[in-house]
Amino acid sequence: MKLNLNRTCNLFINSLQSGAISVLLMVASVSVHAQSYPSQAVRLVVPFAPGGGSDIMARTISEPLARGLGVAVVVDNKPGAGAVIGADIVAKSKPDGYTILYTTIGPQITNPFLMKQLPYDPVGDLIPVASVGQLINVLAVPPSLPVKSTKELIQFAKGNPGKVNFSSSGVGTSSHLGGELFKSMSGTEMTHIAYKGTGPALGDLMAGNVQMTIDSLVTLLPLIKSGKLVALGVSSTDRSPLLPDVPSVSESLVGFESSTINYLTARTGTPRSVIDRLNKEMGVVLRSPEVQERFISMGIQPLVETPEVLGLRIKKETEKWRKVIEVSGAKID
Repeated sequence: MKLNLNRTCNLFINSLQSGAISVLLMVASVSVHAQSYPSQAVRLVVPFAPGGGSDIMARTISEPLARGLGVAVVVDNKPGAGAVIGADIVAKSKPDGYTILYTTIGPQITNPFLMKQLPYDPVGDLIPVASVGQLINVLAVPPSLPVKSTKELIQFAKGNPGKVNFSSSGVGTSSHLGGELFKSMSGTEMTHIAYKGTGPALGDLMAGNVQMTIDSLVTLLPLIKSGKLVALGVSSTDRSPLLPDVPSVSESLVGFESSTINYLTARTGTPRSVIDRLNKEMGVVLRSPEVQERFISMGIQPLVETPEVLGLRIKKETEKWRKVIEVSGAKID
């Protein structure tokens, strides 16, 4: 009996030692990984076509980020399916910090409510890494519309129910959801007209076939400066240095904010030390004069935030756009 008891104790102790060794090996592995990161090129997946606003922003940060990390940062465009294809690649990648997603609100925030099914878990598979910037939109109308302010537009829409249409570059885009948010918050009756791209939408807007849009400030800026469109307000809570004399929409419609956030995410399970390194280097990038000047010229407000603050921002944006999408009934087939 005594021998059996001793044998049992020895087995138990050996088991504990084996488990402790396994834990130590895991900790050592993570530590070595963190210390050696990065030891190879980082793949920055952009789920949009080359040449668009998000692609330009991603390429703007990629070079200075590469200098900070000491390795190449390769921009890899994977457009399609409303940014789902690119997001899915990162959601199914190794959690090692070498495959990062450059994203807007689609993959995590709006697509879950616009689409019936996603091939990844938008909350469980992707974790916040770093904010990049806030893309400012502008509320604009054709010169033929007899309004000169956001307040006058709301009064006009209420006095002409059902006769004001707003354009967008497609269902589920920021121009669509921004218009739906404005409609909901202002208590007006407006009809959404979806176009296949920004070009056709702006053509009809300038011609007066539709009465308003809320779209990218930089895209609309030349048309505003040439007098082909009239800017009533910017979508950010603060005024934009690109249009310093144009108030924010929120000055007339309290609480309105319809800017699009751009940020980085990684595969869930990526070591915290790796996330911290990426976040730290992004802070350096976004504070640099070259990037700040470039972003401001594009109507983008740089955002330097911790992963935790970004996570809270994502939750807040998710709740805001969920309500807008549910009320509007917007769906992407």
